[in-house]
Amino acid sequence: MNLAAMPDLIFTVLFFFMIVTHMRDVDPKVQYTVPQGSELTKEVNKRGQVYIFIGKPVDAQGRVIADETRIQMGDRYVAVAEIGQEIEKVRSTMSDDDRQHLTVSIRADRDTEMGIINDVKQELRKVGALNINYSADKKADSKKK
Repeated sequence: MNLAAMPDLIFTVLFFFMIVTHMRDVDPKVQYTVPQGSELTKEVNKRGQVYIFIGKPVDAQGRVIADETRIQMGDRYVAVAEIGQEIEKVRSTMSDDDRQHLTVSIRADRDTEMGIINDVKQELRKVGALNINYSADKKADSKKK
């Protein structure tokens, strides 16, 4: 059996997976389960997108290490008062076109108190980050059998 073409095939498959695999920009350091919704739209444009994760802090193995709710932007935890400064840092690294389309995506745990989310929204409003979207999962249809 001639296996001379086997390395070519293996490298072709490897190259394909390298091209289509999406690498995460930020690893969440908080545990969150997004809420469910029925009227959802998928966000297609990723340009000018900033992610805020809200949930309980986890260690490298994914185990919850504390019960208090934490806010993560980028690769670090921030206080509510620091959110404006972090948005300004991100804005300073963006192009003019991306700055105009700046969208903040909040990925909050379904058990997060609305007071925390409102505080985050107030800080975003202070720095003019008014385009906000919320991540959610599609609600399972209860009429299906």
